[in-house]
Amino acid sequence: MSLIYLLNLLGAAVFAVSGVLAAARKNFDLLGVLVVAIVTAVGGGTLRDVLLDVHPIFWFRDEGHLLAIAAASLGTLFYLRFRRPPERLLLIADALGLALFTIGGTQVAVALESHVVVAVIMGVITGVAGGMIRDVLIGEIPMILRRGDFYATAAITGATLYMVLLGAGVPRPIPTLLGMATVLLLRLASIVWGLRLPPLELPGLPGGHDER
Repeated sequence: MSLIYLLNLLGAAVFAVSGVLAAARKNFDLLGVLVVAIVTAVGGGTLRDVLLDVHPIFWFRDEGHLLAIAAASLGTLFYLRFRRPPERLLLIADALGLALFTIGGTQVAVALESHVVVAVIMGVITGVAGGMIRDVLIGEIPMILRRGDFYATAAITGATLYMVLLGAGVPRPIPTLLGMATVLLLRLASIVWGLRLPPLELPGLPGGHDER
């Protein structure tokens, strides 16, 4: 089992968990919960494969992804029958999925001999697109658009570090582990300690500083 494949499986499972949690909080029915879970888990990788012209799309090629999604979704539903999840569990599950899918997506692009910049972009798309679709479906502002949050910034930083270490000849799997750790730690720092990017404030606009 290759590392790329394992990262895709784990990322799909974790994002499915985040999809179930998000839909359950909105009181979706069982079908709605499963739809949100599946779309969250496959959305980013599907968009990546379409952009890279990879056919068939990753979850068409191997049923293991759908099995991982189903197992994670059903396991989460079973858990929710008996216990109320911690308030931050959705954010933590999303952070794990972001880390796994960002580096996994970058590795897919590298395996296809994509340019360094393209590989980073594909990694970020793989990491953030599923969560964006999930948030739109449940009627929330996508995390990537929430003011100042380290989200896409965390993915860009982790994917870039991975490519730099890979280009420097650092032996595997160190680039993979450090890249994922960077994404995860930056995202968790934003969740736990409120680490934020400074907002753009223009004079004369709401929230800006008028210099008159």
